[in-house]
Amino acid sequence: MRLTLPEVQIELVATNAVSNLLRREADIAVRMVQPEQATVIARRVGKVALKACAHQDYLRRRGIPRQASDLLFHDLIGGDRNDETLKGFAARGLRVDREHFAFRTDDLIVVWEAVRAGLGIGFVSEHQIRTDPAIIPLLPKLKIDPLPVWLAVHKEIRTSKRIRAVYDFLSEALPGVI
Repeated sequence: MRLTLPEVQIELVATNAVSNLLRREADIAVRMVQPEQATVIARRVGKVALKACAHQDYLRRRGIPRQASDLLFHDLIGGDRNDETLKGFAARGLRVDREHFAFRTDDLIVVWEAVRAGLGIGFVSEHQIRTDPAIIPLLPKLKIDPLPVWLAVHKEIRTSKRIRAVYDFLSEALPGVI
């Protein structure tokens, strides 16, 4: 984007928290939840497929889970306040609570780095898994609902040429990288 739009200054805030576009906490947001604010313009630009995975060193130490229930006997990496992973286990009839997670964080980047460090089994995007050959996808039959990806912008997009240019760029580029 910097090559295409060199006149635009970028401040990237990487967080799982939902920024309030109405309070101008961000001009544009990429979210995994559909925006609910009436004056926010949102467009679904794709979805992120998730897989259970672990570093090959972890799997050498602890073994490879063969079915979803085997995960209960492994070191899991999961959310602290975010309960999406817990809901996923519950949907499969597995009783899991936060204490099952050997490592808890709500930050997706930290989850990825914890998996890469061999701390346990985490749930990571298929795209990320493909970037590191030491990370092994697990349980191919385990279906995890993909996360929707939304591009959200304040209605000011109609009057700001720069915001419109970035929004248009992201709406074209994001589907190719997620």
